[in-house]
Amino acid sequence: MEISIENKKKKLNAKDIKRWMMDRGIYLVLILLLAVIVAKEPTFLSIRNFKNILTQSSVRIIIALGVAGLIVTQGTDLSAGRQVGLTAVVSATLLQATTNVNKVFPNLGEVPIPIVILAVLGIGALVGIINGIVIAKLHVTPFIATLGTMIIIYGANSLYYDFVGASPIAGFDKRYSSFAQGSLNLGNFELPYLIVYAVIATGFMWILWNKTRFGKNIFAIGGNPEAATVSGVNVTKNLMKVYALSGMFYAFAGFLEAGRIGSATNNLGNMYELDAIAACVVGGVSFSGGVGSVPGVVTGVIIFTVINYGLTYIGVSPYWQFIIKGLIIIIAVALDTLKYLKKK
Repeated sequence: MEISIENKKKKLNAKDIKRWMMDRGIYLVLILLLAVIVAKEPTFLSIRNFKNILTQSSVRIIIALGVAGLIVTQGTDLSAGRQVGLTAVVSATLLQATTNVNKVFPNLGEVPIPIVILAVLGIGALVGIINGIVIAKLHVTPFIATLGTMIIIYGANSLYYDFVGASPIAGFDKRYSSFAQGSLNLGNFELPYLIVYAVIATGFMWILWNKTRFGKNIFAIGGNPEAATVSGVNVTKNLMKVYALSGMFYAFAGFLEAGRIGSATNNLGNMYELDAIAACVVGGVSFSGGVGSVPGVVTGVIIFTVINYGLTYIGVSPYWQFIIKGLIIIIAVALDTLKYLKKK
């Protein structure tokens, strides 16, 4: 009798360990990677580096939060990066300094920043609604629908870019540069505005996902669209809303990115969507739908920034960085798939 009880305990312990590894295995890999970086270069652990990592993560967090809502509904968005590029170029052309001799619209005076933000948010919402209509009403798979949108947006952005001169758009108004590059002075510490914007976006999305009917509908649709429909959820309307919201997040990210870099071209934003999708997967947002959390998304983005920043800090070749990032993505998706199959 005692032997059987011990065997059961061993089996339970083995199951608990396996479950724990499946839920947190990716973090163990990343902790090990961080330990290697710190062992090689202990100065990596500093307030300055931590602030740099958060600053570099900020715009990517906003993009990833937009993508995450779509993945929760079993969707995705390959056009995210190109939307960032489009709104970055539009923002750049509207907010050049009036003293800039290369100003693309010489007769355009100082445009209020809130007006430009509203304009690019409108562009993002429009693209998102179009994606939502194609996916929800025409029943085109998100991958194909957003692939098509990605190509169209890049073409439109390139035409606009050619129209305004086909050269890097720079020489921004000081108000714009300050909005994206400035910092809050907190005594002996300066907090970059970008981090503040990312925190606000994170808080907004957390409230939306956890405290509103719309958030509950998103997870219901992702978990089981048919059951959600039977429960009275308007799947089409909610999908259009979530894609529109995502477009607005990309638009604001594009506005910030141009200001952060100090210039914009039609190639800005290329491949940003893949980094965002990868960060969501590593952060626990399941492609199976209905599973994900805002803290997980933020953690996923910071993890990839730590990898990029940390490996560069210790002199690892960018080519090896691609390999390491690819392996982490595969491991994260494999663990997520195993958990999904086990639940079935």
